[in-house]
Amino acid sequence: MGAIEVMALSEAEVAEHVTHAWRNGTGGAIVTANVDIVRAATRAPELAALVAESELVVADGMPVVWAARLAGARLPDRVTGASLVFTLAASAAREDRSIFLLGGEPGVPQKAGEVLAARYPGLKVAGSYAPPFGFEHDSGELEKTVSLVRAAAPDLVLVGLGFPKQERLIAVLRSELPYAWYLGCGAGIPMAAGHFRRAPRALQRAGAEWLFRLALEPRRLIRRYLRDDLPFAFVLLAGAAWRRLTADRRP
Repeated sequence: MGAIEVMALSEAEVAEHVTHAWRNGTGGAIVTANVDIVRAATRAPELAALVAESELVVADGMPVVWAARLAGARLPDRVTGASLVFTLAASAAREDRSIFLLGGEPGVPQKAGEVLAARYPGLKVAGSYAPPFGFEHDSGELEKTVSLVRAAAPDLVLVGLGFPKQERLIAVLRSELPYAWYLGCGAGIPMAAGHFRRAPRALQRAGAEWLFRLALEPRRLIRRYLRDDLPFAFVLLAGAAWRRLTADRRP
């Protein structure tokens, strides 16, 4: 979709892929591509290239799923970062693997780790850290963040810093810990910590979860959702429908 190639994988298939990779000693990264990520990558080739470095790119957001289906792709359903936080933590617990939580306000990743450990007995929480705002522009703070993860040597790193900051940090971390798996999960860490809840399932399936999030965080999200993402979503859907229509007319 747009400048991003989204894979037709279910949430269970993502977890299965990661589990097999752990057993084979190979690492990787997962991008959950919502409308905001597709928009940014479509307008900036360097961001599209950053996404393409990941082993798995799944559709996080019903508009992305709808656009893919309109274009003729058979996507099973959306796969969100917020859901994968729990699904992959469960897989890590079953496989006797460890996780590290990175991102959010101070105390939030620690709380999320406690929630996940309580929910999935046997899960090893190797560490957690909330980098200060602007850490990526401070070489000392960036090195501190990387060194904390490197020392913990987790099997799964949940990075909730927003796109593209989290993907850029993941690229750095992968050079230090190439056998780990990395999930860019956006707001998945504060959600896991219970700081706010997800929309009811009916709203999620109707593609209206963004309205629920907007009601929870209007000041932070109103410009992104209404000015940037909503118009792009219409363009994305219209473009997918047009490509399908013109493809069907070709001899």
